[in-house]
Amino acid sequence: MNSATPSSATPKRRSSTPSNEQLPGSVNAVSGDESLRPALEALAERDSDIAVAYEACGLPPMRRHEPGFAGLIRIMAAQQVSAQAAGAIISRLDRELRPVTAEGFLALDDETQKKIGLSRPKQRYGRALAEDILSGRIDLTGIADLEDETAIEALIQAKGIGRWTAEVYLLFALQRPDVWPAGDLAVQVAAQKLKGLPERPVGETMIALADAWRPYRSAAARFLWHLYRHPGVPEGGF
Repeated sequence: MNSATPSSATPKRRSSTPSNEQLPGSVNAVSGDESLRPALEALAERDSDIAVAYEACGLPPMRRHEPGFAGLIRIMAAQQVSAQAAGAIISRLDRELRPVTAEGFLALDDETQKKIGLSRPKQRYGRALAEDILSGRIDLTGIADLEDETAIEALIQAKGIGRWTAEVYLLFALQRPDVWPAGDLAVQVAAQKLKGLPERPVGETMIALADAWRPYRSAAARFLWHLYRHPGVPEGGF
Protein backbone atom coordinates (compact mmCIF):
# COMPACT_ATOMS: atom_id res chain seq x y z
CA MET A 1 0.00 0.00 0.00
CA ASN A 2 1.71 3.15 -1.19
CA SER A 3 -1.04 5.64 -1.82
CA ALA A 4 1.00 8.58 -0.51
CA THR A 5 4.55 7.32 -1.02
CA PRO A 6 6.52 9.52 -3.42
CA SER A 7 9.49 8.26 -5.40
CA SER A 8 12.63 7.73 -3.34
CA ALA A 9 15.68 9.94 -3.41
CA THR A 10 19.24 9.73 -2.15
CA PRO A 11 19.33 9.62 1.68
CA LYS A 12 20.73 12.81 3.16
CA ARG A 13 19.71 13.26 6.78
CA ARG A 14 21.08 11.01 9.47
CA SER A 15 18.89 9.07 11.85
CA SER A 16 18.68 10.40 15.38
CA THR A 17 17.66 8.97 18.70
CA PRO A 18 14.59 6.71 18.64
CA SER A 19 11.56 8.17 20.36
CA ASN A 20 7.94 7.31 20.81
CA GLU A 21 4.60 8.86 21.54
CA GLN A 22 5.05 8.12 25.25
CA LEU A 23 7.50 10.98 25.70
CA PRO A 24 8.57 11.21 29.34
CA GLY A 25 7.98 14.38 31.28
CA SER A 26 5.00 15.40 29.20
CA VAL A 27 1.46 15.95 30.38
CA ASN A 28 -0.42 12.75 29.69
CA ALA A 29 -4.13 11.96 29.48
CA VAL A 30 -5.51 8.45 29.07
CA SER A 31 -7.95 9.49 26.37
CA GLY A 32 -6.97 10.36 22.82
CA ASP A 33 -5.89 13.87 21.91
CA GLU A 34 -9.00 15.40 20.35
CA SER A 35 -7.00 18.35 19.05
CA LEU A 36 -5.49 15.96 16.48
CA ARG A 37 -8.81 14.70 15.15
CA PRO A 38 -9.37 17.35 12.41
CA ALA A 39 -5.85 16.93 11.03
CA LEU A 40 -5.95 13.12 11.15
CA GLU A 41 -9.37 13.01 9.50
CA ALA A 42 -8.03 15.29 6.75
CA LEU A 43 -5.01 12.99 6.34
CA ALA A 44 -7.24 9.91 6.25
CA GLU A 45 -9.28 11.44 3.43
CA ARG A 46 -6.23 11.94 1.25
CA ASP A 47 -4.23 8.81 2.23
CA SER A 48 -5.93 5.41 2.29
CA ASP A 49 -3.12 3.84 4.34
CA ILE A 50 -3.59 6.37 7.11
CA ALA A 51 -7.34 5.83 6.89
CA VAL A 52 -6.96 2.09 7.53
CA ALA A 53 -4.44 2.55 10.35
CA TYR A 54 -6.45 5.37 11.94
CA GLU A 55 -9.54 3.18 11.98
CA ALA A 56 -7.56 0.45 13.75
CA CYS A 57 -5.53 2.57 16.20
CA GLY A 58 -7.58 5.70 16.84
CA LEU A 59 -6.25 8.97 18.21
CA PRO A 60 -2.80 9.23 19.78
CA PRO A 61 -2.76 9.97 23.52
CA MET A 62 -2.50 13.56 24.66
CA ARG A 63 1.10 14.72 25.13
CA ARG A 64 2.34 18.15 26.05
CA HIS A 65 5.63 19.66 27.18
CA GLU A 66 5.79 22.92 29.07
CA PRO A 67 7.36 25.69 26.94
CA GLY A 68 10.62 27.10 28.24
CA PHE A 69 13.56 25.62 30.12
CA ALA A 70 11.46 23.05 31.98
CA GLY A 71 10.14 21.42 28.83
CA LEU A 72 13.45 21.58 27.00
CA ILE A 73 15.51 20.05 29.81
CA ARG A 74 12.99 17.20 30.10
CA ILE A 75 13.34 16.50 26.38
CA MET A 76 17.14 16.58 26.68
CA ALA A 77 17.03 14.22 29.65
CA ALA A 78 14.96 11.74 27.62
CA GLN A 79 17.52 11.50 24.81
CA GLN A 80 19.30 8.19 24.15
CA VAL A 81 17.61 6.25 26.96
CA SER A 82 14.54 4.05 27.07
CA ALA A 83 11.14 5.58 27.74
CA GLN A 84 11.05 3.85 31.13
CA ALA A 85 14.48 5.17 32.14
CA ALA A 86 13.65 8.65 30.89
CA GLY A 87 10.41 8.67 32.84
CA ALA A 88 12.29 7.79 36.02
CA ILE A 89 14.86 10.52 35.43
CA ILE A 90 12.18 13.12 34.79
CA SER A 91 10.25 12.07 37.91
CA ARG A 92 13.37 12.47 40.07
CA LEU A 93 14.12 15.85 38.48
CA ASP A 94 10.57 17.02 39.16
CA ARG A 95 10.83 15.91 42.79
CA GLU A 96 14.13 17.71 43.23
CA LEU A 97 13.07 20.98 41.58
CA ARG A 98 9.64 22.48 42.17
CA PRO A 99 9.36 24.20 39.76
CA VAL A 100 12.01 23.21 37.24
CA THR A 101 13.88 26.42 36.38
CA ALA A 102 17.23 27.35 34.90
CA GLU A 103 18.27 28.92 38.20
CA GLY A 104 17.28 25.85 40.17
CA PHE A 105 19.05 23.51 37.77
CA LEU A 106 22.32 25.45 38.08
CA ALA A 107 22.07 25.15 41.87
CA LEU A 108 22.13 21.33 41.71
CA ASP A 109 25.55 19.88 42.47
CA ASP A 110 27.14 17.02 40.51
CA GLU A 111 26.13 14.36 43.02
CA THR A 112 22.48 15.43 43.02
CA GLN A 113 22.35 15.43 39.23
CA LYS A 114 23.98 12.00 39.18
CA LYS A 115 21.35 10.68 41.61
CA ILE A 116 18.64 12.12 39.37
CA GLY A 117 20.12 9.97 36.60
CA LEU A 118 21.74 12.56 34.37
CA SER A 119 24.91 11.45 32.64
CA ARG A 120 28.01 13.65 32.70
CA PRO A 121 27.32 14.99 29.19
CA LYS A 122 23.69 15.75 30.07
CA GLN A 123 24.82 17.55 33.21
CA ARG A 124 27.14 19.72 31.10
CA TYR A 125 24.52 20.34 28.43
CA GLY A 126 21.83 21.11 30.98
CA ARG A 127 24.03 23.64 32.75
CA ALA A 128 25.10 25.18 29.45
CA LEU A 129 21.45 25.53 28.42
CA ALA A 130 20.52 27.10 31.75
CA GLU A 131 23.41 29.56 31.46
CA ASP A 132 22.49 30.37 27.85
CA ILE A 133 18.90 31.11 28.87
CA LEU A 134 19.82 33.20 31.90
CA SER A 135 22.37 35.20 29.90
CA GLY A 136 19.95 35.77 27.03
CA ARG A 137 22.08 33.90 24.48
CA ILE A 138 19.10 31.56 23.96
CA ASP A 139 15.79 33.41 24.03
CA LEU A 140 13.06 30.78 24.25
CA THR A 141 10.35 33.41 24.36
CA GLY A 142 11.63 34.96 21.15
CA ILE A 143 12.14 31.55 19.54
CA ALA A 144 8.44 30.83 20.06
CA ASP A 145 7.67 33.64 17.60
CA LEU A 146 9.98 32.40 14.85
CA GLU A 147 9.16 30.31 11.79
CA ASP A 148 9.77 26.59 12.24
CA GLU A 149 13.14 26.25 10.50
CA THR A 150 14.42 29.51 11.98
CA ALA A 151 13.35 28.35 15.44
CA ILE A 152 15.11 25.01 14.96
CA GLU A 153 18.30 26.74 13.82
CA ALA A 154 18.17 29.01 16.89
CA LEU A 155 17.66 26.08 19.26
CA ILE A 156 20.51 23.97 17.92
CA GLN A 157 22.95 26.77 18.74
CA ALA A 158 22.77 25.49 22.33
CA LYS A 159 25.18 22.71 23.30
CA GLY A 160 23.47 19.32 23.47
CA ILE A 161 20.48 20.31 21.37
CA GLY A 162 20.34 18.65 17.97
CA ARG A 163 17.69 18.75 15.32
CA TRP A 164 15.60 15.96 16.91
CA THR A 165 15.45 17.76 20.27
CA ALA A 166 14.49 21.01 18.56
CA GLU A 167 11.80 19.32 16.48
CA VAL A 168 10.31 17.59 19.52
CA TYR A 169 10.26 20.92 21.36
CA LEU A 170 8.39 22.54 18.47
CA LEU A 171 5.99 19.61 18.29
CA PHE A 172 5.14 19.14 21.95
CA ALA A 173 5.91 22.47 23.64
CA LEU A 174 5.16 25.03 20.94
CA GLN A 175 2.41 22.89 19.33
CA ARG A 176 3.55 23.65 15.77
CA PRO A 177 1.26 21.96 13.20
CA ASP A 178 3.70 21.07 10.41
CA VAL A 179 6.94 19.74 11.90
CA TRP A 180 8.36 16.50 10.48
CA PRO A 181 11.03 14.65 12.54
CA ALA A 182 12.32 12.70 9.54
CA GLY A 183 15.39 11.41 11.41
CA ASP A 184 13.41 9.75 14.19
CA LEU A 185 13.87 5.96 14.09
CA ALA A 186 10.44 5.10 15.51
CA VAL A 187 8.72 7.37 12.98
CA GLN A 188 10.73 5.73 10.19
CA VAL A 189 9.82 2.21 11.34
CA ALA A 190 6.15 3.13 11.64
CA ALA A 191 6.19 4.76 8.19
CA GLN A 192 7.68 1.58 6.73
CA LYS A 193 4.87 -0.48 8.26
CA LEU A 194 2.20 2.02 7.25
CA LYS A 195 3.31 2.02 3.63
CA GLY A 196 4.39 -1.63 3.38
CA LEU A 197 7.86 -0.60 2.25
CA PRO A 198 10.65 -3.19 1.80
CA GLU A 199 13.14 -0.96 3.64
CA ARG A 200 12.95 1.63 6.37
CA PRO A 201 12.75 5.08 4.71
CA VAL A 202 15.52 7.49 5.62
CA GLY A 203 16.91 10.84 4.53
CA GLU A 204 15.35 12.49 1.52
CA THR A 205 13.04 9.52 1.01
CA MET A 206 11.56 10.11 4.45
CA ILE A 207 11.21 13.83 3.78
CA ALA A 208 9.55 13.21 0.42
CA LEU A 209 7.19 10.64 1.89
CA ALA A 210 5.59 13.31 4.08
CA ASP A 211 5.23 15.97 1.39
CA ALA A 212 1.68 14.82 0.68
CA TRP A 213 0.84 15.26 4.37
CA ARG A 214 1.52 19.00 4.53
CA PRO A 215 0.35 21.05 6.40
CA TYR A 216 -0.44 18.31 8.93
CA ARG A 217 2.96 16.64 9.29
CA SER A 218 3.01 17.13 13.07
CA ALA A 219 -0.22 15.15 13.36
CA ALA A 220 1.23 12.52 11.01
CA ALA A 221 4.33 12.22 13.19
CA ARG A 222 2.24 11.97 16.35
CA PHE A 223 0.16 9.27 14.71
CA LEU A 224 3.23 7.32 13.58
CA TRP A 225 4.67 7.36 17.12
CA HIS A 226 1.27 6.05 18.24
CA LEU A 227 1.28 3.43 15.50
CA TYR A 228 4.80 2.33 16.46
CA ARG A 229 3.65 1.34 19.94
CA HIS A 230 0.11 0.22 19.22
CA PRO A 231 -0.48 -3.48 20.07
CA GLY A 232 -3.05 -3.89 17.30
CA VAL A 233 -0.62 -3.26 14.45
CA PRO A 234 0.06 -6.43 12.42
CA GLU A 235 3.70 -7.56 12.47
CA GLY A 236 4.11 -6.94 8.76
CA GLY A 237 2.13 -3.69 8.77
CA PHE A 238 -1.26 -2.99 7.23
